[in-house]
Amino acid sequence: MTNTVFFPGLGLEFELNRVAFSVLGHNIYWYGIIIAAGFLLAVAYGLWRAPRFSMDPDVITDAIFVVMPSAIIGARLYYVIFNPAVCFDADRTFSLYRMIAFWDGGLAIYGGVIATVISALIFCKVRKVDFWSGMDITVYGLLIGQMVGRWGNFVNVEAYGSVTGLPWRMCSESIANELWRKGLLESQEMYQSMLDGTLGVHPTFFYESVWNLLGFVLLVLLMKKGRKFNGQMFLSYVIWYGLGRAVIEGLRTDSLYFFGTPIRSSQMLGIVSAVAAIGLYVVRMKTAGPASPPFQPNAAVEKPGPVVKPKSEEPAPVVESAQPVQTEEESKEEKQDGGDAD
Repeated sequence: MTNTVFFPGLGLEFELNRVAFSVLGHNIYWYGIIIAAGFLLAVAYGLWRAPRFSMDPDVITDAIFVVMPSAIIGARLYYVIFNPAVCFDADRTFSLYRMIAFWDGGLAIYGGVIATVISALIFCKVRKVDFWSGMDITVYGLLIGQMVGRWGNFVNVEAYGSVTGLPWRMCSESIANELWRKGLLESQEMYQSMLDGTLGVHPTFFYESVWNLLGFVLLVLLMKKGRKFNGQMFLSYVIWYGLGRAVIEGLRTDSLYFFGTPIRSSQMLGIVSAVAAIGLYVVRMKTAGPASPPFQPNAAVEKPGPVVKPKSEEPAPVVESAQPVQTEEESKEEKQDGGDAD
């Protein structure tokens, strides 16, 4: 399970073992560890930035337990659908273990993204949470997970591209043997050039990792300017990743093809999703209205109390009098003094 990978143009060489360590006789693979590390970083960032996207971190935590398993299932299901051979042993007998063994490699990112969107839509509907704001924070986690997770492909020596002589070419005996078996090397001389490092392959795993890093930085800078509408970050991610994946996928030698056709599944999906996202971006920019304000976790919420009606005060009786009222003694005194003339 050990492979030597070297980059002769850069003077780098790595001895890669897929197995990190063993526990009670069970191998723990670097691929799984790297995927888990990417997931934890994505969750940590999402919980930290959730309020900025008008999302309660507690809701994000609840969503993780729904979205994450769905993403893993979707990523594996996508891979199995377009590469059913992975489900069979060498004697062509079906193996349930091989079908679900994603820890050995074989997770299609687009399947995970599709499953994430579907499960998030259902979760937001049930919890009465804005779907677009939820996806705006989710895509940062997707970029982090994809950026880190691609290095699991490096350890497995997979997800590489076609033959090249560029200074950053990646070389390995296992790569040369794999390309020879697939008939992707034109001659014995080319095979020998792969072995001695004169030729190598595009490190497409690295291309995509860097593309995701640039996308992450771009969305962080875009967020600093303020969201124009809910869903802006999500649609920007779909456009950015779709266009980049369409180009990078065209270089790969291990693409999943659309049901036996010469069409690369992820390349087609990248182009279609990017075009659809551009159209939806324009529509929502005009119709969605302003983005939701940041969530205030410590804001006091005043609960309406019981309505207390004020006691009614009876108005004092109004005494209408044209002349002042005189007492009997005052009347007598007035007569004695002569009083007024009629």
